[in-house]
Amino acid sequence: MRRSALWAVLLLFSPVIASASAPKARACEDGASAALLGSQCATVDVPLRHADPSGEHITLFLRRIAASADVPRRGEVWLISGGPGESGASLYPLIQTYQRAFPGFDLVIPDHRGTGRSSRICPIQEAPESPAGTGLADAEWGPCIGSMYANLQRTSAFSITEAAQDLGILMSQADRSGQVLLYGVSYGTQLALRSLQVNDLDVDGLILDGLVPPETTETWDLSRRTALVDQVGRQSMDERSLQQYRTLLAVKDAAWQKDVPGGDLRRFFAALLSFPTLRDRMPKIVQDLSEGNARTLVATVKDWNAALAQLGQAGNNQPALPLVMLIAASENNARPELSMETVNEEAKDALFVSPLPGLLVSGSVPRYPRDAWFGKTPDTLPRTLILQGTLDPNTAYAGAQEHAALLRRSGPVTFHTVDRGAHLLPLVAPGCFVAAVGSFIGGGVVSERCVEPASE
Repeated sequence: MRRSALWAVLLLFSPVIASASAPKARACEDGASAALLGSQCATVDVPLRHADPSGEHITLFLRRIAASADVPRRGEVWLISGGPGESGASLYPLIQTYQRAFPGFDLVIPDHRGTGRSSRICPIQEAPESPAGTGLADAEWGPCIGSMYANLQRTSAFSITEAAQDLGILMSQADRSGQVLLYGVSYGTQLALRSLQVNDLDVDGLILDGLVPPETTETWDLSRRTALVDQVGRQSMDERSLQQYRTLLAVKDAAWQKDVPGGDLRRFFAALLSFPTLRDRMPKIVQDLSEGNARTLVATVKDWNAALAQLGQAGNNQPALPLVMLIAASENNARPELSMETVNEEAKDALFVSPLPGLLVSGSVPRYPRDAWFGKTPDTLPRTLILQGTLDPNTAYAGAQEHAALLRRSGPVTFHTVDRGAHLLPLVAPGCFVAAVGSFIGGGVVSERCVEPASE
């Protein structure tokens, strides 16, 4: 039986989801990308609240991309996207890199609840046919936030733990004829670890790319993101360039400011930290601007917009902001009492500034209470590989090391460092990523460190 047909049968007749309506496995209708051709898509009904299986249900979307027929099949790997709020589509531009890293493995990519083609927090305002598609138009924010408050019971069900239980149901359908691996990136590492707490997941290996800090951190939570990007930014530049940059920031009403997105060079440089090739241009940008020349800045802005466009998050694949705000406020903000005065004071002397702390203050979404799983680690872990860049502006290298030390109490953990690596290593350090993952799944020795060759 063909793999796609077998998967459809497994989905349609699984007793685990017998109480839900029959999932619909089908050939995907969006195979414009060569990497997605031949993939199979399915929708699965799950309880809104897993403690109440007879209550409201929601729909989850997932995609399977079969391994190449040119290599022996070895199993399947479940790819869990980041965010929170990013759908599986955020990983589609990296399919070829994942296929190189996991040869012989089917790629299974779900949209976790609240994202992508799965059920949304604001089903009316986030509908694809709404004025801004799955994004929110200005006039849709009020009704969306209002509905979140009006139905707190439903809103609070879009939590990490409920999403983790979703993954348990979905992965119960895994094909056990080969290895079953679980990969998470960024927030996906948090979701993967919560899933291993609340479910009896039978996985042969866990790969954590850009590991979040421990949930109880009071150093690396989202409210302190400016401190992180400022640290990483300063580490990215030599002292001479930093001094030149400080002098540049002191200039008022400079002509080049009109060429900076948003008019704030500190925020723009913080955004460049996610793209090592562009990040490494910062000294040249500073030097040119100091001489009154904006050419490198203008070219970099153009390349930055092109890099963003290649992330696969445009149109109806953009991040689900209601979910981003809900989970950030409820579980990943250690300072719910944070004020804008404190945000501004902490950013006053920073050379690189994140907008996230300010958004936590101005965000007006409800919060759900943290549950008993928060701040804990799985009792046991399968073989685990952590991949972390030293210049990751989203998940702190020191925070990942701290979390890795806790995880080692639960199972064998290998920590792989990518020197000067940023966030989402399949994108920014594909060579290091493929080599480390290949050694790990092959049972070999993973190198402690790697340096990705410069691309320019």
